[in-house]
Amino acid sequence: MTTLLWHDGAVLDADTPVVSALDRGITVGDGVFETCALVGGMPFALTRHVDRLVRSATGMGLPAPDPDRVRDAVADLAAALGPVDGRLRITWTAGPGPMGSARGAGEPTLLVTAAAAPPAGSAPVRLVVVPWVRNERSPLVGIKATSYAENVLALAYARERGGAEALLANTRGELCEGSSSNVFVEDDGVLLTPPLASGCLGGVTRDLVLEWAGEAGIAVAEQTLPLDVVHRAGHLAITSSLRGVVAVAAVDDRELPPGPLTTAVAELFTQRRADDLDP
Repeated sequence: MTTLLWHDGAVLDADTPVVSALDRGITVGDGVFETCALVGGMPFALTRHVDRLVRSATGMGLPAPDPDRVRDAVADLAAALGPVDGRLRITWTAGPGPMGSARGAGEPTLLVTAAAAPPAGSAPVRLVVVPWVRNERSPLVGIKATSYAENVLALAYARERGGAEALLANTRGELCEGSSSNVFVEDDGVLLTPPLASGCLGGVTRDLVLEWAGEAGIAVAEQTLPLDVVHRAGHLAITSSLRGVVAVAAVDDRELPPGPLTTAVAELFTQRRADDLDP
């Protein structure tokens, strides 16, 4: 798999050392990031991803990245990679600084990486409910931070039990999100997803599903849901930038068929994405 890196105006091999060992993105996870799909060499929904990167940086108390600089870096890297499907990650950190928690005055670091990879596919996935929770009162709510160890551990737990994705509640026992996805529940002809107040990240694909499904007349809404709804609902789906919209095949040991609303929304998403790569 070809992987390339953009740093300081140059496109490099991904193994090229470019970041200080004192970069706070490494020492304390003091940074934010975005991941988007490459479709034929073009990033999907780049404007939305860059906008969220800026919001995340602001929420972390970091200087906001220049959107035009980020776009130029993405364009350079995508051109070097060529017209392939893949994934692209934009990382923005506080830059070099002290090894403790307090920030210094270092210049922020911008890194963009991209890799050619086959599309994630639309096969239904198995979810595993993990024993940990999201803190809906955390200062990181709504921020896509590089401090990602909770998600790594949750996904490892799920995979050890045959799952492809982990599912988390919040501290109130409400359904929240997956380790790197949003979740939708089909209930009585409506596709429901937890509100942002649950502590979930406002996913780009989640937002597009809410918009596009509503425009197409498909009943979809945000609603607070108890965690145990995933063990009672007839159909579930997850959404993410790399997966798109996919049905859930099972939650823990309970098998589920794809739901009609999930199928309709997945087809709608695929068509709308083909029509507009930067909605």
